[in-house]
Amino acid sequence: MSADICIHNAVVFNGYSMMKNCAVLIRNDKIVDVFNEERFSQKKFGEDTRFIDAKGCSIAPGFIDTHIHGFGGYGTEDCSVKSILKMSEGLAKWGVTSFIPTLYSEKKDKMIRGIRAIVEAMGKETGAKILGIHLEGPFISPDRLGAQSPDTISPVDLNLMEELWQASEGHIINMTLAPEIKNMRELALYCISKGIVMQAGHTNATYKQMIEGMQARIMHVTHLFNAMSRMHHRDPGAVGAVFIHPELSCEIIADGIHIDSEIIKFLLTCKSLDKVVLVTDALKPTKQKHGPLLANGEEVYLDKCFYRKSDNVIAGSALTMIDSVKNIVSYGFRLEEAIHMASTNPARIMRQDNLGVIAPGYDADLVMLSDKLKVKYTIIKGKIYEKGKLVCA
Repeated sequence: MSADICIHNAVVFNGYSMMKNCAVLIRNDKIVDVFNEERFSQKKFGEDTRFIDAKGCSIAPGFIDTHIHGFGGYGTEDCSVKSILKMSEGLAKWGVTSFIPTLYSEKKDKMIRGIRAIVEAMGKETGAKILGIHLEGPFISPDRLGAQSPDTISPVDLNLMEELWQASEGHIINMTLAPEIKNMRELALYCISKGIVMQAGHTNATYKQMIEGMQARIMHVTHLFNAMSRMHHRDPGAVGAVFIHPELSCEIIADGIHIDSEIIKFLLTCKSLDKVVLVTDALKPTKQKHGPLLANGEEVYLDKCFYRKSDNVIAGSALTMIDSVKNIVSYGFRLEEAIHMASTNPARIMRQDNLGVIAPGYDADLVMLSDKLKVKYTIIKGKIYEKGKLVCA
């Protein structure tokens, strides 16, 4: 059993509100108490308690990236346990405490290898925790591929879905699919039976088809505005459905390229903050230091985000979660709101009831931020990382 850790003299963003001059007490891998400085000065602690003076820094629930393909030159397309663990290790430096490795649409054999690599990596992390698997396909629209390959998508096939589920050993958390595809309802019912969170994405759905998807509990939307039917005054499409229906939640990639900052401001005047989730959709070469830039087997170049060299199509982002948070704040939103979108909302929408809030009984997954929003410490299950290196277990 490790010694208690008490972080005090902090501004705590607990997932509900901001609290100044507060302390957080951690025991093993759980938060056991949150209290103000007055109580801190009066409280009795164990002799071996480690105290960390935050010196007014902010403490927030750790960032949760629910849509990420790779990081630091390692990606899910490698179908490698080593690559998934390297992603985990690298993400800790950037305030990420949990992530959902995201697989592109692939032929069955490669998709199963990718799934098995993630499953094998779970429990062996030396950084951010792997929550499970996000399948971005293969049941998506050929008309809204984005950077995905047309050779890898599939019509709805429940036998294939069962094989993917069995390979995952029950660890598929979320799945991006196109609500308009034939036999989608049968797939949706299957996903419901397994507890999979369904996301409408890479979709050319009409507004009516989006409503039908909602009736089948497709209630979350993948990278809003990107790779989906546009809003039109005669058919609101997928984008319009998000704006019209407060029940729908959505991902956004806040890099200023995938969505303009003014559109994000407009979105958050129309939708409740609770329904918007920051994701990176980061690709394998994000923060890569050396070598050719490759993503999903194709060469890409970096110009604020990644583009395919072959046709200049946007391939994905080069974001980190802390940069997403910084961008949202730079657009005029409060830090508290940005943290909600980066931590609290993804935990709730992905049904991770032990994450996303700083309160007794929750996992001790935290990030400490300086006044310039630089990551000072990332705390994962009570273990403290500084610049990605474990400094206190």
